[in-house]
Parts: sequence; structure tokens; C-alpha cells
Amino acid sequence: MRGQSHNAMDQIKSLLSALHLASPALPVGGFAYSQGLEQAIEDRWVTQVDQAYVWIRDVLLLNLARQELPLWLTCHRATLCQDWGTLTDANQALYALRETAEFRLESVQMGHSMAKLFAQWPQGSALAALPIEQWTYPAAYAALAAVAVVDETMALGAYLWSWVENQALAAVKIIPLGQIDGQTLLHRLKEDVEQAIDIAKTTPPDQAGSCAFGLALASARHESQYSRLFRS
Repeated sequence: MRGQSHNAMDQIKSLLSALHLASPALPVGGFAYSQGLEQAIEDRWVTQVDQAYVWIRDVLLLNLARQELPLWLTCHRATLCQDWGTLTDANQALYALRETAEFRLESVQMGHSMAKLFAQWPQGSALAALPIEQWTYPAAYAALAAVAVVDETMALGAYLWSWVENQALAAVKIIPLGQIDGQTLLHRLKEDVEQAIDIAKTTPPDQAGSCAFGLALASARHESQYSRLFRS
């Protein structure tokens, strides 16, 4: 019984760390970015809840799952093994794969904010000591989740839920949608989050890549959008 109780407490600790990392209270500024969605709404590509779902789902499954997330997993696994060279290389690859200045700014700003939290977490000082001048957000998140002893599947699920929630909230604010529509989006996207994790786990890091031209164009055009609520 003591062994079962100990395992249950370990699982709760891991869950609490995952929830902490996915919390909107985490001071990384994710709420400030729409990742091209605001421009898509401005261009009338997305005008109602079903179109918002398709946009978010496609970015999740055709871009994140096939390009960013395999490298996210590389960062998490490298940190567990203290393979700092692989972590550094994956971080650089994530930066290089940002298609626009808006996406690069977002990733580096959020990565910098996440790196400032390293010292507050057990064993996080090892990450703070690394000679990485420019952390990307996915790499910093994955590395911190690893030192927080959060299983990669749970950690990646938390990471994606935070991203999906920000996208749904952006759609609610900009289109605008009602709060019930926002919850409908989140329910519909749960299975897509699971599928994205499966795709990421079966995509070798050296084959990670995407050709999301519409997303890149929306992001680039957002730089000069006349009036906007979000930074990307």
C-alpha cells in the first residue's frame, strides 16, 4: 500500500508540474500572440466557429505536429540524458524553422521569459548554466518539463493544450465568438491534440518539416496590419 501511495504522489507531483507549465499565469506572454490567426480573420478567411476550428486544427496537425513537435521531443529527451549538445542543436533548428520575423520574435521573447524561470525549478540551474544565448520557447518549455520530471507525453499534451487554449481565446476575441463557441472549439480540438502527439512521436527529427505557405503569408502580412490586438 505504501508503494502505491508513493507512486500516486509522484503522479500528482508530475501532474501539478504539467498544469503549472500550461497555466495562463505562467509569465511568458503567450496571450499576446495569435500566430497569424488575427490576419486570417482580417482577411475574412476565418469568420465563424467552424472556420476557426479548421484553421487551428490545420496549423496543429500540418505544421506543429510535423515540424515543431518532433524537435520539442528531441529537446525533452536530450535534457533527460543531459545531452546538452543535442539540446543546443535542436534549439537552433527550431529558431531556423521560424518562417517570419513575427514568429521568430514570438519564439525568442517567450523562450527568454521561460528561461528566466529555470532557477525556480528543481535541477533547473543546469539549464540556466548552459551557454545558450537565445532560447526558443519550444526548447525552453521541453527542457524545463524534463527537469521537472514530467513525462514527455503529459508534458507535450500540456504544451499543446496551452497553445490550443490561446488560439481559441484569440478567436473568441477577434471574430468575435461567444464563450460557448470557445468551449466548443476546445472540445473539438481534444482529439486533434492526441493525433498531433502521435504524429510527432512517429516523425524522426531529421524529417521534421512543413510547407504551411498560407500560415507564413498571414504571419508576414500581420506585421503591417493597420490595427491589431496581438503581436503576431
